[in-house]
Amino acid sequence: MTDRILLRAGHVVSMDPAIGDLPRGDVLIEDGTITAVRPEISADAEVLDMTGRIVIPGFVDTHRHTWEASIRGVAPDATLDDYFVDILDTFAPLYTPEDVYAANLAGALECLNAGITTLVDWSHINNTPEHPDAAIRALAETGIRAQYAYGSANTSLAEYWFESKIAIPGDDVRRVRAKYFSSDDGLLTMGLATRGPGFCVNDVVTSEWALARELGIPITVHVAMGRLAGRFGMVKQLHDLGLLGPDTTYIHCCYLHEDEWRMVADSGGTVSIAPQVETQMGHGWPPVMQAVEHGLRPSLSIDVVTTVPGDMFTQIRAAFGAERARVNADCWQANMPVPGSMLTARRMLEMATLNGAHVAGLEHRTGSLAPGKRADVVALDATALNMAPVHDAAAAVTLCADVSNVETVLVDGVIRKRDGKLTADVARARRLVEESRDRLLAAKEAKKTA
Repeated sequence: MTDRILLRAGHVVSMDPAIGDLPRGDVLIEDGTITAVRPEISADAEVLDMTGRIVIPGFVDTHRHTWEASIRGVAPDATLDDYFVDILDTFAPLYTPEDVYAANLAGALECLNAGITTLVDWSHINNTPEHPDAAIRALAETGIRAQYAYGSANTSLAEYWFESKIAIPGDDVRRVRAKYFSSDDGLLTMGLATRGPGFCVNDVVTSEWALARELGIPITVHVAMGRLAGRFGMVKQLHDLGLLGPDTTYIHCCYLHEDEWRMVADSGGTVSIAPQVETQMGHGWPPVMQAVEHGLRPSLSIDVVTTVPGDMFTQIRAAFGAERARVNADCWQANMPVPGSMLTARRMLEMATLNGAHVAGLEHRTGSLAPGKRADVVALDATALNMAPVHDAAAAVTLCADVSNVETVLVDGVIRKRDGKLTADVARARRLVEESRDRLLAAKEAKKTA
């Protein structure tokens, strides 16, 4: 029996050029697939009244260390340099599989609550083989669409982040691939979260890239950020090692040289930018327009909730404000008009949805509302005072909405948030993540006094 859901009479912002915006539109979902997006659809289906709602594709977060939900807000004033010491050298070695499970459960539910339906979980907390098992189990239980990016352990800052000679354990990566990701067609898929040159010696870098390509999984790596990776010329080093390719996502990119931007673009690589973290923690200016001007389709990401909010609305506005401020200042100084590539509110929504799906390797499944795609859909209450009256629906989403407006969320056609409330056991998730917080703080104190 076919399971049908009809989203009726919403303001549909499809992000599909052929469909465009429908001020009054219907979206028909059958067995998790969008089968029609039209001004009016008649069907025998469960009807969700979208009157007064703006209906958009779910947001895609292309880089989040989800395991840090247990230590949310512990480093509000941190720089990037501080983060390595305060988080990776202090809390990360203390994490048990139970902590990873609790954080990934709460963190993924936080995503769903905020309208993020797809997540790249950059999981560099695999201190034992039980850690990835716990992370993946939590993601699966929430029903989010996610790419689980298997990362290194974090038991010693010196051993893992300064010319590290320790490679991600290939045997365990193969085990996880075979056990959980034998198919690439599921709600959860797999990637490899590598540290890259500068952080690792070349033998480790080449072995990790080879591992990912042996297993046919995408690669994701931080580059050109702050005083640390900013000085390494990481993309140039990867180029010299013959490792660049279309399977790699480069995160941050704040200090890429011009020739490195061309290398990324020419190789078919993709870009993830975390604008609130980058401006706040000292990574550098979010290079959104640089990416666009080099023919890339940049996506947006949250990165770390230890220091910034975990919603996409924050990232959209951080990028929009920072980049327009930078360009306006440069043009004012040079007495020149602003370029035609200046960011717009609609382009920001594209980055948070369709571009994100592109970067996550999932554009064939999600990122827009179009027949044939899986039904990852978000409805925002546009009757709320912070959104009404709506003049421009895309601008209302990017510049007016916040998490309180996220009323309905579907992932793969399954309702994960209805009438403003998650369908999951939120109380259990909160209890587990609070217990994890208490356990980690106690372990930190015990380590300090030992």
